[in-house]
Amino acid sequence: MGDRRIVIEARGVEKSFRIPEHRIDSLKERALHPFQRVEFRAHRALRGISFDVCEGEFFGIVGRNGSGKSSLLKILAGIYRQDAGRVRMAGRVAPFIELGVGFNMELTARENGVLNGVLMGLTLREARRRLDSVLEFAELEEFVDLKLKNYSSGMLVRFAFAVMVQADADIMLIDEVLAVGDAAFSQKCLDVFYERRRAGKTVVLVTHDMAMVQSLCHRGMVLHDGELEFLGDPEDTALRYLRLNSVATASRDAEAQVELDLNARVVRAGLRDEAGADVDVVEAGSPIELDVVVEAARALERPLFIFHVVNADGVVLVDFTRALAERVASGQRVRLAGRIENRLAAGLYFLNCYVREDREHGAQAVQGLRLVRFRVAGAAPGKGVVVLDADVQPALEAVPSR
Repeated sequence: MGDRRIVIEARGVEKSFRIPEHRIDSLKERALHPFQRVEFRAHRALRGISFDVCEGEFFGIVGRNGSGKSSLLKILAGIYRQDAGRVRMAGRVAPFIELGVGFNMELTARENGVLNGVLMGLTLREARRRLDSVLEFAELEEFVDLKLKNYSSGMLVRFAFAVMVQADADIMLIDEVLAVGDAAFSQKCLDVFYERRRAGKTVVLVTHDMAMVQSLCHRGMVLHDGELEFLGDPEDTALRYLRLNSVATASRDAEAQVELDLNARVVRAGLRDEAGADVDVVEAGSPIELDVVVEAARALERPLFIFHVVNADGVVLVDFTRALAERVASGQRVRLAGRIENRLAAGLYFLNCYVREDREHGAQAVQGLRLVRFRVAGAAPGKGVVVLDADVQPALEAVPSR
């Protein structure tokens, strides 16, 4: 992305908060200690953060709770002012950071939708014209004249996200608040992300979902204790985050250590049709033709490739393992291609792969990769997740005599 212009530039960003050591919460405490001074301590939320985001880049920010992710996003959105450093934003910004921010809870959804559209840079006519699309996306047409204070948290997050999407800003800033929505709406948001990525929109996303970082982001950044821990490609970003959150753990069976390591990078991953063309939709009952190439990030001794087909709710539906009984040199590529039987019901799915190397004394080095997002098309989705042949026939039985 070096040939694209920079639309977000942060240099040496610092932010601190004053936290009281002892809070006086009641009138009784104030009356008993009228002259007591409240002591404060400084919490440095951000320490010299510098990075750039290019136009059309999908940029992920990850880190443990309290690492400074949301504070940084609020500075980019103009909600907070940094204590030191500078931030430059080139273009119209649409922030989606906290539930209810920018809304007047005493106004209806109709009034808030128009007002926020104008605040995001639309004309009054444009904001009114797009209101129907906002309500349709949020599935709130029946509640357009209900005050937002009477909305549930799920309704509010749907409305807020729909307003931001319809504003069609140059830069979208999105925090983890999407976790408030239900599974169906979360999938709707994912569809928007993929569409925006294909359209070359600039998106900055704070998330704890490393699969989303790997499948969506062009680059990622890891924050830890307010400092920039890592900035680079999404696979390395996900690995650094997982290492911060997971130390070597013991297996219940063999007490084998499982180490998170960067084993491979995805060169290409996709599904093919009979003519060899890329597809992201597979007909129900038709086999899944997989074509994946990974590159070893280091030398691997007889690696294992563990495949999972996962539905939109995160349930693993298919699990199979393939072993390579050879040593793979650093930088060498491995192709994983072939046909997978398809008994999946109509719906959205992900194909993930875990690259594992078994080491001495039962130790393992494991890395997860999200390879493909695809849909199975066909009959209307039923209550099940797979379609099985069932040789079960109803038959009447004679009524037993009494």
